[in-house]
Amino acid sequence: MNGARALIETLADAGVEVCFTNPGTSEMHFVAALDEVEPMRGILCLFEGGATGAADGYARMADRPAATLLHLGPGLGNGFANLHNARRAATPVVNIVGDHATYHKRYDAPLESDIDSVASACSTFVRRSTTTADVARDAADTVAAAMGSPRQVATLILPADVCWSDAPGPVEPTPPVPPGAVADSLVAEVCSALSTPGAVLLVGGRTMREAGLVAAARVVAATGARLFSETFPARHERGAGLPSVERLAYLAEFAQMQLDGATHLVAVDTPAPVSFFAYPDKASVLTPEGCEVTTVDTTVDPVALLEAVATALDAPGDVAVASPARPDRPTGELTSESVAQAIAAQLPDRAIVVDEANTSGLFLPGATAGGPRHDWLCLTGGAIGIGMPLATGAAVACPDRKVLSLEADGSAMYTMQCLWTQARERRDVVTVVFANHSYAVLNMELNRVGAETIGPKARRMLDLTGPDLDFVALARGMGVKASRALTAEDFNEQLEAALAERGPVLIEAVIPPLGL
Repeated sequence: MNGARALIETLADAGVEVCFTNPGTSEMHFVAALDEVEPMRGILCLFEGGATGAADGYARMADRPAATLLHLGPGLGNGFANLHNARRAATPVVNIVGDHATYHKRYDAPLESDIDSVASACSTFVRRSTTTADVARDAADTVAAAMGSPRQVATLILPADVCWSDAPGPVEPTPPVPPGAVADSLVAEVCSALSTPGAVLLVGGRTMREAGLVAAARVVAATGARLFSETFPARHERGAGLPSVERLAYLAEFAQMQLDGATHLVAVDTPAPVSFFAYPDKASVLTPEGCEVTTVDTTVDPVALLEAVATALDAPGDVAVASPARPDRPTGELTSESVAQAIAAQLPDRAIVVDEANTSGLFLPGATAGGPRHDWLCLTGGAIGIGMPLATGAAVACPDRKVLSLEADGSAMYTMQCLWTQARERRDVVTVVFANHSYAVLNMELNRVGAETIGPKARRMLDLTGPDLDFVALARGMGVKASRALTAEDFNEQLEAALAERGPVLIEAVIPPLGL
């Protein structure tokens, strides 16, 4: 048995059964070993950013890691943006990054690079295997690191000769570090803080599923505190029958309005709120001056904490939940708002919604709040180009659920290769591209940063016309059925047909830019 097979068997025994890959020469022994280990499934992506984003989507929905297999430092670099997003989402991703053979590194071959430094910038745990005797244990430790508390991106760097040399065999899984116990003193501190007039409870991460949302709703019902969630939760269970939670706005001014009057903010499984960017003469910290902030250590189980706080407060067991509600199908002009209305009118039960609609998605959360129960996956780290990969991975993790990928046209072009993977793997994904022919969010930011001159050269850098992107042709070229909607009636009809289809479908929704 060589090191590659020992590695894959160890990964599979630890629960890693899917590997999203874009391999190269240094990884060929790993690729060959895929045929020898039955539980491990390899899925080819045409770009490393697709592989890393798909691993993120898979892990968010499967609650266990997927692996990536990347080629040397440049391959890891190509996948970096979506590893950044996964790190911010606290997603358990296991990266296997091939490297030159140990004896070959000293020759500074053309693809030689400082992989360890690149990995450290997007991974909390980095290990390099140096001998075949260590590779299986290194793999087990890497999975355990990814699945620890909090969960994280973990990277194993694998020299080629470690893969091809004889190995002792696989090892037993390494137990991950469990969440820390909820201390009575922490419960008392949170109870006291949230019982203060003007208190705010800010939740995110693991608290955005049913148990955490119910516990949070019980706490605010007992204390009178206001409840908000982080702006871009990694996975939000929502819909009729679940407690509603208002997300903090992306725009700093709006978030400050939401938090106005806060005297004490408790952040559970999310950082204290700050502005996404700095702006001239505007605050970076979004809480009001004088507001005390308590941030709970992420090693603590956040749901157990909120449940303990609710118990300590003798909070009511029943809480307000979203009532079932669906809008009528829209008619007339196709706009961001009418697309949101049409999606809400037809949203399938247990759908997985991947939201990278950016400015065009402004109306989506409100329109779907009372829809059938569903999961909502967001752009956690702000690095665009995650939508199509995230949808691909979610569809691999949950083949029995419809995935609805809502995509801005600008960010769609970053990782559109994932449509090919969806077609090859026959994944059940409906992609809606909001085609407003503009980097609309950047047009908005250009004004917000106080740029003094906004002339034709600047505008051209944010414009997606001349030529117009043809998403129907692009999708069909990668084996995905596609259509274009110009009116609300077009979109209603095409969405209904797409949702009835098995396999990937794309709809290009041609809309005017929002007047932001």
